[in-house]
Amino acid sequence: MTETNGTTATTHVVRICTGTDSLDRTRSLATVARDEATTATVLEVGPAGVGDLAPLVLTTHDGVTAFHADPTADDVRALVRAVEDGDVSTDAAHAVVDHDPDSGTLPLPENGPLAVGRRRVLARAGWTVPGEQLDERLATDVVRDDADGADDLIRRVGLLGRGRGDGSTDVPVIEEWDRARETVESEGQDPVLVVNANESDDRNRTDSTLLEADPAAVVDGALAVADLLAVEDVVVYCNEADYLARDRVRAAVDTVCEHVDPPKRPQVVAGPDRYIAGEMTMALEAMEGNDRLEARLRPPTPAQHGLYGRPTVIHTPRTIAQIRELLLDSDAFDAGDADPGTRLLTVSGDVDAPATVELSTGGSLEAIREAVTLDGSFKMACVGGQFGGLTRSLDYAPSASGLSGAGLGTEGAVELLADSRCAVATAGKRARFAEEENCGRCVPCREGSVQLTDLLRDVYQGEYKDGMLRELTRTMRTTSTCDFGRSAARPVSTAMDRFETEFHAHAEGRCPSGECKTKRHAERERGEVTT
Repeated sequence: MTETNGTTATTHVVRICTGTDSLDRTRSLATVARDEATTATVLEVGPAGVGDLAPLVLTTHDGVTAFHADPTADDVRALVRAVEDGDVSTDAAHAVVDHDPDSGTLPLPENGPLAVGRRRVLARAGWTVPGEQLDERLATDVVRDDADGADDLIRRVGLLGRGRGDGSTDVPVIEEWDRARETVESEGQDPVLVVNANESDDRNRTDSTLLEADPAAVVDGALAVADLLAVEDVVVYCNEADYLARDRVRAAVDTVCEHVDPPKRPQVVAGPDRYIAGEMTMALEAMEGNDRLEARLRPPTPAQHGLYGRPTVIHTPRTIAQIRELLLDSDAFDAGDADPGTRLLTVSGDVDAPATVELSTGGSLEAIREAVTLDGSFKMACVGGQFGGLTRSLDYAPSASGLSGAGLGTEGAVELLADSRCAVATAGKRARFAEEENCGRCVPCREGSVQLTDLLRDVYQGEYKDGMLRELTRTMRTTSTCDFGRSAARPVSTAMDRFETEFHAHAEGRCPSGECKTKRHAERERGEVTT
């Protein structure tokens, strides 16, 4: 066995894709494979991101890799024996790909869920051992060779921040960087870089998939940004429930810091498993040890007054990964694009299993349907996570401008919902979540979410106050302190725009989808309510 470009290269290799969703089973299969193997190398690699194929086992021999979906323990034993005989068992494989024997990235089939989109930041997902194997290229080396050129590149391309909890969500990252630099210059305080990976919404597995699959890339990217901003303190802030991602990040810190001189060793910390703990200023509150999380007023932004009052730049792992890709391969980014690069999206909802895909911002959301198996007929999608927008169509570019222009969310999650789902009920559940989970800091969110829930209950009682609902959603969107309140009413406003007839039907005591069964609906079915 030899090491080539940071990737294990052998005559025959068995890779077991391991992630949180199927961890116990995949580790059991890895144990079975190791017990059976005599000459083959068995690797526990990161998740490939496609739930329909999990657990996924890859067998490789002399530049040919076969993908085996959902094998049994006996299947794995047979696969190990076959690959040691020079056979990757192509007849039983989900897909077979010829590739460079020394490839450091996942060889992709031409068809199927793994062929969806463009895997750039996910290129090594499902292929390398997370936390232990490095890419042959390091963004830290690029920055240290030419820091001014790297900064100019990011400024010229205009890369946007990605995801909820990023300090530069959907705006150029360079703007917040410049604010931090100005604050450092004027106040003389040492800056901080926070990688905000605390996401408790199960609909959005983008950052956790990235950290479980290729944490070394995120750590390398974070250290490159730290060099650009002259930051000594780097903090990776994870969700306390994401044990696997946290462990793999810690391993990646050890691996990357062996290659960085002098190392700026990132700290890996955990925050509460609460939705609000992912909002960037409440993330700072959590890291400072505050029991009660409340959004901070802005301005000042965290770049001006952040962690313990120090200028703080906050990015999600997705943003860090995009910055790293830009530094390593600038030709893949077009400075003329409104949203250069790619976007990670988790597809969930009424599907057999979720998937995390990577799409070009110039493509179409329609492509995500090829990555999952829908359970039922498609009715609508909720784009943007917990407080995403409802839509009948996926014919939108997955860019910040394309999604926000359609009233949808850019947080990185898309739920596909079948025709048994009710738009009014879907919006109502999210309004109730906003009422129960908001931090209570500002009136528009705290009181607005209560009123929003009450007005939706009135619909079920026969009173649809269209004007009041629309004015309330506008007020919450434009006057709330943080993104929680600004986006909390989005499911309701988009449901009203695109499913208005369902609101009128509920006011009449009918649920067109059949999901809602209230006292009024029962009375109507018995003929006790006529209007």
